[in-house]
Amino acid sequence: MKLHELQPAEGSKKRRKRKGIGIAAGQGKTGGRGTKGQRARSGGSIPPYFEGGQLPLVRKLPFARGVGFRDPWRVRFTPVNVDRLSRFAPGSVVTPQELAEAGLIRDADEWVVILGRGELNVPLTVKAHRFSASARAKIEAAGGTIEELPWERGGYRTR
Repeated sequence: MKLHELQPAEGSKKRRKRKGIGIAAGQGKTGGRGTKGQRARSGGSIPPYFEGGQLPLVRKLPFARGVGFRDPWRVRFTPVNVDRLSRFAPGSVVTPQELAEAGLIRDADEWVVILGRGELNVPLTVKAHRFSASARAKIEAAGGTIEELPWERGGYRTR
């Protein structure tokens, strides 16, 4: 093969469409732009963020942060770790009411999830809405029992 024999691959080079060059070209007269209107004129392109004069999303975002972007259907549980349950007397029943009175959660109406950080040395009966697998194992290893309280997935909780 010599330098003068080099050629581009078959089909890799394509002639550009010459729009508006005449009827026989197939793209004559209006040149694929339709008739009249902003897009038919030269320079009549509309920026991709243009929303018909309404305040565009990119300009609205600084005002829409926070509450506007929170998922209203997200189920929010208040976490309580196993190591914080050690303050209760051995054999006592720990419910969201007792957790609220002890100051571990804000309100007794909150949905509570027990998580497994830390150790538990006292046997307790723990009633909560959810338990992590490690928390379940640590409570039962300490000689305690667990009881899952009912909760609804569709319910709306702000915390």
